[in-house]
Amino acid sequence: MIRVMLADDHTLVREGLKQLLSAAPGINVAGEAGDGDAALALVRAEDFDVAVLDLSMPGLSGIDLIKRVLREKPKLRVLVLSMHGEQQYAVRALKAGASGYLTKDSAPSQLVSVIRKIAAGGVHVSETAAALLIGRQAATTDAPHTRLSDREFEIFRALVGGEAVGSLADRLNLSVKTVSTHKARILQKMNMESTAELVRYAVERKLL
Repeated sequence: MIRVMLADDHTLVREGLKQLLSAAPGINVAGEAGDGDAALALVRAEDFDVAVLDLSMPGLSGIDLIKRVLREKPKLRVLVLSMHGEQQYAVRALKAGASGYLTKDSAPSQLVSVIRKIAAGGVHVSETAAALLIGRQAATTDAPHTRLSDREFEIFRALVGGEAVGSLADRLNLSVKTVSTHKARILQKMNMESTAELVRYAVERKLL
């Protein structure tokens, strides 16, 4: 029996996933979490075979969540199930230790098969993500946003999504000064001068 933990801040999404996976033979949804901190606490308290994580949740989230979860349980298999397209997060998630990346518009049958695959020790990488990982798409991998650290990329995504520095600092448990410093570094690394330029870039690259 594959013991699965679901972590998503939307109750309806979790319920839908739970019903889908509970109907699949050999899979047991053994834990649920509505935010990253709760997910990490569950991982510490119990043993799971696969953790299905959303990257955009309150509290601990994103690439940091993957790294913290795997630091607690290195043998745990992590599947990222995200609303973000592969060009935004897939490569970073896989490099952080995730065993697979799926978007939420994937077919339900694919989710079940991927969970079984990674629980058995496999890795799920789409052709697009694989190409990015091995550097075949030089135009993309040389793009300015790829120079950002995981934390900087998370802050970049929040800023271009319209989140204010103050609320972003609260959500990430950082000081406003720290977030502002990150923002300045992001602008410097991407050779831009304003948030408006970052937004324009994100729209053009389909990073929103």
